[in-house]
Amino acid sequence: MKIIEVIVHTDHIDTVENIGDVYGVVDQWSIDSSDTDQRKVMRLLVDDKHRQAIMDALQNQLGRYETTRIVVQPVEVTLPPVEIDDKDKETEKENTSKSGATREELYESVSKNAELNSNFLLLVFLSTIVTAIGLVENNIAVVIGAMVIAPLLGPNIAFALGATLGDNELILTSLKTNLAGMGLALCLALITGLILPMDLNSEEVISRTYVGIDSVVLALASGAAAVLSLTTGLSSVLVGVMVAVALMPPTVTVGLMLGSGQIELAFGAALLLAVNVVCVNLAAKFVFLARGVKPRTWLEKRKAKQSTITYMAFWIISLLILLIAIYLRGRY
Repeated sequence: MKIIEVIVHTDHIDTVENIGDVYGVVDQWSIDSSDTDQRKVMRLLVDDKHRQAIMDALQNQLGRYETTRIVVQPVEVTLPPVEIDDKDKETEKENTSKSGATREELYESVSKNAELNSNFLLLVFLSTIVTAIGLVENNIAVVIGAMVIAPLLGPNIAFALGATLGDNELILTSLKTNLAGMGLALCLALITGLILPMDLNSEEVISRTYVGIDSVVLALASGAAAVLSLTTGLSSVLVGVMVAVALMPPTVTVGLMLGSGQIELAFGAALLLAVNVVCVNLAAKFVFLARGVKPRTWLEKRKAKQSTITYMAFWIISLLILLIAIYLRGRY
């Protein structure tokens, strides 16, 4: 559960209380504010299933007032334990959300990881160097270490969320960050392959030049698990590793192979990278839709519907083209 703290003018206290009653908060209480603008603080103790509906109702009713502020606070434990009575069970489906995290919480969490800044670029730089060393030395432990610090999960998930919510700004930001990160990794690996003599016949390198149906399944599972962890509030550390498996190693392999002049193997790694990017984004979009993540207002929903159609069509067509390429490459 979490506490939704609503700071409103005293004239709107009844509105907050009514919303709490309608949507079934666990508890609610008011606190007098110390400021001089006649505001009061209402605190609502809510569970995951009802939090999105309550947040939407509060924004719809009070969002136009400048004196209103809504703050969501975590709750470690509450006593006595909360019990759901029969009446709550009967009305649970009407006002509940499939997603454990609200739209606003998801946006706040995901958008931070989609920012293009010095920290992101430094993590890409470091993870690229570590990945290259691990691949060349055929050291899976080093490759795993690179997967842990690779930041490529954020921009890809943010891109899918932006399309789900019809947020063009988030789409452009995540696209720019993703291209910058993968571009930097590719350039560093290319330079490394050009200036440093190395044996690229290790098992870890060669495995990243092969792409098959199993690679498609791995990428789909990684993207789905990543978004599922975000929407349910589970830890995304292990999921981040899974997505890093699908993105950073093949990116570095492409650069190393191009730098060493092995164009055919570089093409195989590039095909694997393309398949993984497409599948991660496509799986992320499906999970967002399945978990009921959608915009709040009618106009935003209309924009999101248009972006969703475009987004899904683009990634599905891209995946079909890549599957044909995999088939032809395996045959010829």
